[in-house]
Amino acid sequence: MKFRKLAALGVTAAAALGIFGAVTAQDALSGDLEIFSWWTGGGEAAGLEALIASFTETNPGVNIINSAVAGGSGVNARAVLTTRMLGGDPPDTFQVHAGAELNDLWVRAGLMEPLNDIFEANGWMEQYPQGLLDLISDDAGNIYSVPVNIHRSNVLWYVPGNLEEWGVTVPANWSEFVDTTCPALQAAGVTPLAVGENWTQAHLWESVALAELGVDGYNGLWSGATSWTSPEAVGVWETFGQVLACSNDDRNALSWQDASRQVADGEAAFNIMGDWAAGYFLVDLALEPGTGFSWAASPGTDGTFMMLSDTFGLPVGAPNATNVRAWLTFLGSAEAQDIFNPLKGSLPANTTADIGNAELYNAYFQDAYADWTGNAIVGSQAHGAVASPAFTNGFSGIIASYGADGDASSAAANTATLALQTGIGG
Repeated sequence: MKFRKLAALGVTAAAALGIFGAVTAQDALSGDLEIFSWWTGGGEAAGLEALIASFTETNPGVNIINSAVAGGSGVNARAVLTTRMLGGDPPDTFQVHAGAELNDLWVRAGLMEPLNDIFEANGWMEQYPQGLLDLISDDAGNIYSVPVNIHRSNVLWYVPGNLEEWGVTVPANWSEFVDTTCPALQAAGVTPLAVGENWTQAHLWESVALAELGVDGYNGLWSGATSWTSPEAVGVWETFGQVLACSNDDRNALSWQDASRQVADGEAAFNIMGDWAAGYFLVDLALEPGTGFSWAASPGTDGTFMMLSDTFGLPVGAPNATNVRAWLTFLGSAEAQDIFNPLKGSLPANTTADIGNAELYNAYFQDAYADWTGNAIVGSQAHGAVASPAFTNGFSGIIASYGADGDASSAAANTATLALQTGIGG
């Protein structure tokens, strides 16, 4: 489990700010390159398309096959990927979250090639935060993927003018939201919190857990120091239920974009979502940061940055490994990350990217970067940093059951059992 290294991430990221990387021209390449991801819409699709366009400009002989599978947070893509990987039909490269999602499944199964030579050849051992390198490495120091970004999970999105019209402010904690903000908004005929399908509810749960347990208590869930059946952990589910009671009844029918759109359209006041929502607001809806949309740390988590990172690796048996290595060399560069992240809504993982350029990285990114380099860092459960895919898959069922019966004690007990079954805290 790599989450103990997360606290060093942001501070290390700040140390190398300001140097702009370059991509070494590749030898003439030809043939196919299949890129497997779940980036099919909005800023994330635009970011991937921009990367592909830049790569093919340098490598015109490479035929890119964009095998993106729709579904937020990769819920559908991972099922397709598992079938292909276990069936001996790996894509050339695929999107995977740094941390347990990478290491506890694909690395442990021996299905990924180490990439240390690429990191060393490009000087990336000094350009990536050590804590992030730890999340993409095994205990022997072998590195298995290239991070393209840093995302923040615990973000509360809203429209400032709407809050002013409705006479509410950004809640400092969940108690304020449930006791004061929610009733005021409901009285005004406004949905207090827009929530989407199952995985977005798990995403919301981790923000509630971080707020209720604090950094040490939240980290303790994954290390074994916090009991899943303790009064505090049961209390997370109780608060989560109160928060859901302030959300839309049709949440299971909505995508994350649908929930974000309700905020932009004034149907709902708030939404908890990762900062890919910034890419959606900027690219899809053409909204101005600070006026068309704004943000804060999710209630009760100010001073903490819950992180995740999208990465790409080289599967064992990839049909076009030479092209993959060229693609990964490009992805990890500051140039590529400055192309991709302003569209995606994320921060660059390479610390030599031009994050200080306010024309490239707008007010949201500047604010997020200050938090990334100054806050306590914890890992996202919903997005693979601290819990294995086996736990995440089982937890989605617990979230669904809780949405139906609202039994906090049962949810806590079932999660404790799932943690034992999947090696969490062991």
